[in-house]
Amino acid sequence: MALDDAIASLKRGEFVLLYDSGKRENEVDMVVAAQFVTPEHISRMRQNAGGLICLAIGDSFAKSLNLQYMHHILSRSSDMDSDSKQMIMGTAPYGDHPTFSISINHKQTYTGITDKDRALTIKEMANLYRSSNAKKEFISSFATPGHVPLLLASNGLLAKRQGHTEMSVYLAELAKLSPVTAICEMMDAQTYSALSMEKAQKFAKENAIPFIDGKELLEFSKVH
Repeated sequence: MALDDAIASLKRGEFVLLYDSGKRENEVDMVVAAQFVTPEHISRMRQNAGGLICLAIGDSFAKSLNLQYMHHILSRSSDMDSDSKQMIMGTAPYGDHPTFSISINHKQTYTGITDKDRALTIKEMANLYRSSNAKKEFISSFATPGHVPLLLASNGLLAKRQGHTEMSVYLAELAKLSPVTAICEMMDAQTYSALSMEKAQKFAKENAIPFIDGKELLEFSKVH
């Protein structure tokens, strides 16, 4: 079963390819459990996916760090006038609110953008989930703005929103791992658009990476 293969792959610190839906972004993301991330993972996401490397985190963890959606932060900012606030995205063209929060670097990084730097930031964020004083460590160990955008999964996960953010965190929870995932959209260098599901499935087969269709994941979540 594809889902069993995906869970086993995540537990080994390996990738899963995750397709959301033709009715949403219609994109495939490379997904890996953040607690296992190495510079090699970042390099592979850069070269084989090419989208934005982000860190998705579960709702309760986000709340423990007092993280908020960026559109909420901006809407309450007194530094943006009412005209400028018209720029703030309410919903994306595919109907969902964006899940972006702040972007971060770990304080031990230099520029923050290298494979080593981003891997450090991502892995240390995953380690923070196990901390007894996560908020204090978060403030003392990370800086914003940085080169790793944080994505906040909706409370209720797939019952609330069916995006890559929620799906990847849900997969991590099924694998009994920390609810923190590194995700990156797969791009097509020939068409200059998102990689098609067919091409992504071919890549998955050639590289022995489990491929998960969000539709199947959503059906599974309704039953379980």
